[in-house]
Amino acid sequence: MDTAERQPRKQGWRFALLALVLAVAISGLVRSLWIDVYYIPSESMEPLLGTGDRILVSRTAFTTDPIKRGDVVVFDGRGSFAPLSSGRGPFVDAAAAVSQWLGLTGSDTTYVKRVIGVPGDHVQCCSVDGRLTVNSQVLEEPYVYPGDEPSTQKFDVVVPAGRLWLMGDHRSRSADSRGLLGAPGGGMVPLDRVIGRPVQIIWPLDRFAEVPRTTQAEPSKNGQ
Repeated sequence: MDTAERQPRKQGWRFALLALVLAVAISGLVRSLWIDVYYIPSESMEPLLGTGDRILVSRTAFTTDPIKRGDVVVFDGRGSFAPLSSGRGPFVDAAAAVSQWLGLTGSDTTYVKRVIGVPGDHVQCCSVDGRLTVNSQVLEEPYVYPGDEPSTQKFDVVVPAGRLWLMGDHRSRSADSRGLLGAPGGGMVPLDRVIGRPVQIIWPLDRFAEVPRTTQAEPSKNGQ
């Protein structure tokens, strides 16, 4: 093979490599600013989100419309739900980060839960009929996993400014704000730790569907 034949092939490899680098850079920019992909590693949000689901998460969903009671949020749990440092070493952490970025595995520090209490809310469990109350009114929760109680753990909290009280929909399988009452922060997650809102299940294909934004986590007008 002469030099003239080798040169186009070499340039072709360079072009392909450059295209790959640009694609990764653009994907990274999009995922850091607008929309990201996350893997659901547990059953804590069933029936809405199941183990193994890959979801698209809008990072801009709450830019113009603030977080409301009933919203499902993806958040960074470091300092509240998870330790600030995993302590596993840089190589293990780097490998885990790549796997999570590709949507192949879940994150030890990223969580998906539902907002039950927003700043200023008084959230209690439970009413005389076993339901949660917010500001002394019974909370209607049609999203709770069938057969689950609203909570088997009693609590009585007031959500401070800049924080959220979060719970999973599959209450008997969810580690959430209830289990962190004695920890620093009392199980409350800072608003600035919210990454975004799930908007679409993209995998598996038989579960491909939009994730609706609910407004159902509202106190009943008749319940006391």
